[in-house]
Formats: sequence, structure tokens, C-alpha cells
Amino acid sequence: MTVVSRRICATPARSASAAWNVIVELATKPGSAARQELLDIEGVASCLIAEESLKTDPCVVFGSGQRLRVYCLHDDEAIVGEKANEAALTFTPTEGDWRMSLPCAADDLAWVQKSLGERSTHVTAREAGTAVDDGATWAGAIAAPAAAVIDREAFLRS
Repeated sequence: MTVVSRRICATPARSASAAWNVIVELATKPGSAARQELLDIEGVASCLIAEESLKTDPCVVFGSGQRLRVYCLHDDEAIVGEKANEAALTFTPTEGDWRMSLPCAADDLAWVQKSLGERSTHVTAREAGTAVDDGATWAGAIAAPAAAVIDREAFLRS
């Protein structure tokens, strides 16, 4: 799987809501259902950005194509912008069968999950510091190889 990362300038360089809109622009096509769905959760996502949840844990968009990880820069890093990468993507991560996982502080996880569940069918929250649950497991994703059988006669033939 290919992973692409972006770092978005957030507070105080721009508001948390403006930073979310940059993420929406990166991840969706204009007029798409995915764009509307992400705009519908702007309030919740903006709260997570304002709380700096995306500073060390990324927002992850995954599905049928490349995986997108989005981090937010805050404080001096946001103002200076040296670590920022807000360049457009060469793909649209919200096309096809897609999901998004947002990091969240443990204390806020219950209300954030409830709020997202009421507004979105593709976006979920996870506790900050935990891995993204994309539904795939190594056991299910990779078939076990068949036992190797060596034909000794064929091997020893010259």
C-alpha cells in the first residue's frame, strides 16, 4: 500500500475550521458526496484540530487506493510553515470505497464517535495513539502459502 502524507498549517496561522477546509479540498472533488459529508462534520473535525489531536496522530483516509495521512502544524510551526506540505494530490482518496479515521483524546472519544455517527457513514474516530482499524488483518489479508513439496528426483537430475 502506498502512503502519502500532508502537513497543513493550522492555528494560529489559520483557524481550525479553515484548516479542515484545506483537508476537505485535498481529499475530495468539488461537488462530490464525499465533500458534502466532510463539510457536514466540520464542527467536530474543527474541535479536534483546535485541540491539536492531528499534531502527532494523523487523520487517515483509506480505501481502494493510496492511503492519505494528514497532520496539522500548530504554533510556531504553523506560522513559519517550513514543514508544511499542502500540495494537491494526484489522486482522490475519497473515490470508491473509502473511510476516514480521526484521532481524538480519550476523554472526548465517546461524544466524538456519537457525533460522527450521526453525520457520517465514512468517518470514525479513534483514540489518539492507537492504530487505524481499517478492517484488514494480516491473517485475512495474506493467504498462507501452501506447504512446499520438493520433487527429489527432479532436483537431482542433471
